[in-house]
Amino acid sequence: MREATMKAKKDQVNQIKDKLSESSSSVIVEYRGLSVQKVTELRSLLREENVEFKVYKNTMVSRAADAAGLNDLNEYLTGPNAIAFSDDAVAPSRILAKFAKKNRKLILKGGVVEGKIVDADTLKSLANLPNRDGMLSMLLSVLQAPVRSVALAIKAVAEQKGEGQPAEEAPVVEEATVEEVKEEAVEA
Repeated sequence: MREATMKAKKDQVNQIKDKLSESSSSVIVEYRGLSVQKVTELRSLLREENVEFKVYKNTMVSRAADAAGLNDLNEYLTGPNAIAFSDDAVAPSRILAKFAKKNRKLILKGGVVEGKIVDADTLKSLANLPNRDGMLSMLLSVLQAPVRSVALAIKAVAEQKGEGQPAEEAPVVEEATVEEVKEEAVEA
């Protein structure tokens, strides 16, 4: 029985270690004082953006952090904590920081972003960044700006050259009635 418990604990430590190592972002928060309803609301918000929210014993997370080479993460492991894991480096910070503004009992403590341990202030700074789609949209508009500028410059040059040269006048064609056309055809 004791061996089964030890094996289960080792498996859980390995699972946490893998999540800490493989996720782009792992954010530790203290949720002490939040109602079950608020935690459920938070989980729902996180799930919408494919962020996994888990509660583990601090000793398990500490062992996993040590095994992953993230020893400095242990300073954030006091009190009742939960961890948000995501493949998006910004999403957990953004969602958790926004939720914490409305629910003061949720406290961002620290975490791991792209393999580096970060503090709460860094997480709050990340929270101000747009999501992946927003960043791609910004990148696209930055890439389009030079092309748009060149197109406008070419158009301006073409219009300017067009003003300096006299326009060729098209021959004036008088309208003719069907009868006039028939008369001309008969005469010919």
